[in-house]
Amino acid sequence: MTPKLASLVAVLFLLTACTTVVEGHPHEQSDGGEGWAAFAPLRSSAPAAAPAAPATVRANELGRVPVLMYHRIVTEPESVYDRTPDDFRAELERLDREGYVPVSAADFTAGRIDVPAGTHPVVLTFDDGDPSQFALGPDGNPVPGTAVAIMLDFARSHPRFRPVATFYVNAEPFGDPGGARTIPWLLDHGFDVGNHTRTHANLREADEQTAQAEIGELDALIRRASPRANPTTIALQFGIHPRPKELALQGAGYRYQGAFLVGSNPSASPFTADFDPLNIPRIRSQGPTGEEAEYGSAVWLDKLAQNADSRYTSDGDPARISYPKSDTDEVAAKFRDRVNPY
Repeated sequence: MTPKLASLVAVLFLLTACTTVVEGHPHEQSDGGEGWAAFAPLRSSAPAAAPAAPATVRANELGRVPVLMYHRIVTEPESVYDRTPDDFRAELERLDREGYVPVSAADFTAGRIDVPAGTHPVVLTFDDGDPSQFALGPDGNPVPGTAVAIMLDFARSHPRFRPVATFYVNAEPFGDPGGARTIPWLLDHGFDVGNHTRTHANLREADEQTAQAEIGELDALIRRASPRANPTTIALQFGIHPRPKELALQGAGYRYQGAFLVGSNPSASPFTADFDPLNIPRIRSQGPTGEEAEYGSAVWLDKLAQNADSRYTSDGDPARISYPKSDTDEVAAKFRDRVNPY
């Protein structure tokens, strides 16, 4: 366990003592906002735990990683893209129970995957900046029932879970002009903010100048909202690239390290030769039934559980890349100096 994670676990343990349970869900007691502040990024000087021997946890850091895609979190879904608050809580319960630990899209694409030995990274992504994902009340705290509030409540009673996600926003994210309140709050509390273009544009229908403006102007909006902002990834509307495709990652005023699609399957590990930063697939959050459920999260999590060796499983040491020796040929050339086959 890293120093940062150890510190976070300790804080979460203390916070759990101040949490009651209402109808099976953690319920925050009134604390004037101090409880939410405890989820701000933490630092610790405590020594890190010794990494596990890779074979003991069947480490495979070349395995597949689920990148889950959410849109609205609402009590009355209107499309297959909507999930209820109970659906969302249930999916978090499953992820935690099966050993998944959230990492941001920025850290995933950069290969900064620091999760405990024997666990699996998962990337939680939210498109469109909908207020059901995140909104701040008059008291400056997340509105109950939003995705952010649910994640923070969940973390209070599940110490291994990290309230980490990436929000892909358009102009006026979360109904907040310029993201002036919401973007700084998210960044100050350990969340990640990425680009979803200024007007939710279909970039294939735009000329090069317009496509770059759609991406570059939204990038500038995020950076104006907070001096801490440094967006490094984009989620492409409908999974459609601009022309040429490379404009998704680099153009006038922006330079990114990953472009996420709509997709329908887990992503390759960023350490493999198969990882394509221009085409990172995502899995729509969905139950086991319904339209195209075979491509949704419930079915894919079942498949990953049934083929456990295919999942990315951490050795607990972010400085090395551990995997069975038979998979050496799959390592991307730029990571060969970090390999640890066993």
